[in-house]
Amino acid sequence: MTQSAHTHHPLELESLLRPWIEKLGAALEALQADRPDDLAEARAAYTDWFAARFPAPDGVTYEEDHADGVPVTRVRPGETVPGRTLLYLHGGGYLAGAPRGYRGLVGRYARRLRAEAVIPDYRLAPDARYPAAIDDNLRAYAALLKEGHDADSIVFSGDSAGGAMAVALMVAARDAGLPLPAAAVAISPWANLEHTGASIATKAETDPLCTPEALRLMALSYLGGNPLDSPLASPVFADVGGLPPVMIQIGEREIMLSDAVRLAEHLADAGVRVTLEAWPGMPHVWHLFSEDLKDADAALDSAVAFLDARLSCA
Repeated sequence: MTQSAHTHHPLELESLLRPWIEKLGAALEALQADRPDDLAEARAAYTDWFAARFPAPDGVTYEEDHADGVPVTRVRPGETVPGRTLLYLHGGGYLAGAPRGYRGLVGRYARRLRAEAVIPDYRLAPDARYPAAIDDNLRAYAALLKEGHDADSIVFSGDSAGGAMAVALMVAARDAGLPLPAAAVAISPWANLEHTGASIATKAETDPLCTPEALRLMALSYLGGNPLDSPLASPVFADVGGLPPVMIQIGEREIMLSDAVRLAEHLADAGVRVTLEAWPGMPHVWHLFSEDLKDADAALDSAVAFLDARLSCA
């Protein structure tokens, strides 16, 4: 595993995560109270905090665009391997999140991978319920192919809900008859909306960000009456046969840990090449704190090495 060259001192994870918890909590409160205006305001505050806390790195440009009607942000590092594209699916529990808040993480990711990146601004629940997010991301992927991008030069990645979608989107693409990308990295994937993994209980006291109650509320909001085991929402139940290689990275403190391991086992049982990394002491999507935490830099470097190897042999 590549170690970060940064020498930043370790920071308390809880202090790093506290503003994130507060912003997401405000969105959940507005959702529970059925206050659409307050939810819109909370979403904006959530993205504003992400954009300020994880600013765009130097030497990377960003362009607001559309891909077959889906709003996207195109991320262009200064140095790229021609044709390489990272399709990044942001997290936020299908309730919050936007490309503007992910310029920092995706900019650093794309710069390391020497690839252009595309971040779809997919529709959010409860305004647009399952499978709207998958539908939007599938349209964005199909649009990249229509633009002339070679599927073998495209990779998927995402975090949390986006981590699960990185796998589910490949299932949807396969079923739609589209060529599949070279590989995918699922970061802290929210892979089972039934929340039946043992860590939902055993890690409830150690996970500083996610709670079972919050996850259930977001799952019900997104699914809108669809079953919790809907395959494109909970890829541990999907037919994953024939998918390209997948890396799963999960933090040891996460309540999603057991279901991420289950996803890895499910992929392996279907004959998919899978790499599982469980990172001791790490919380949900610790990658966001690259340049503050050595383990965040190292995890991002490991993800890039995995994708780079798949792209280099395509």
